[in-house]
Amino acid sequence: MAVTFKLLSTALFLLTCTVGLTLAVNRCPDCGSTAVPYPLSTGPTCGDQNYKIRCDAGSLIFDTLNNSFPITSIDPLNQRIVIQPAGLVPNRCITTDLSFNGVQLNSSLPFNITSSKTIMFLNCTDSILRSPLDCSATGLCQVYVNESSRTTACEAAPICCTFKAGGSATAYAIRARENRWPKPGMEFQ
Repeated sequence: MAVTFKLLSTALFLLTCTVGLTLAVNRCPDCGSTAVPYPLSTGPTCGDQNYKIRCDAGSLIFDTLNNSFPITSIDPLNQRIVIQPAGLVPNRCITTDLSFNGVQLNSSLPFNITSSKTIMFLNCTDSILRSPLDCSATGLCQVYVNESSRTTACEAAPICCTFKAGGSATAYAIRARENRWPKPGMEFQ
């Protein structure tokens, strides 16, 4: 009985060590000063290849089907990353990625826009009013335009609308905190 227990105990110890070693081997090296938590992958021999991101000169980059965006934060506990979306063209209420059609995710990869964010459509045409969005004069989008110094060119724009994210639409996520507007970001899960 003691031999069986000792063998079982040794097997459990080896299994624990092997699992720990496998996770340590699969984690990618840091990118500059930023940790790259598993399952994110910055190379062919680390992480999960379905979760590829890029390390470029010490900065993490998220590649979409049509563009590349800097990663501004990673939350390994909730498995979320935030990218910096394209900014506005100076003195115009259009984004610099308009020619790229915004952000387009590869539907065969596991990334998706989190449902905890609000998408804003700025400088919209009247045709958007037929969609189920909040385009009211008192809606969150209008509040953002009126209070953010980054959107002064949008103050005269005809329509801006919002909806809660949770799909693969072209989107710019902005989280409001009591009239203090953080840097725009798009969160993926």
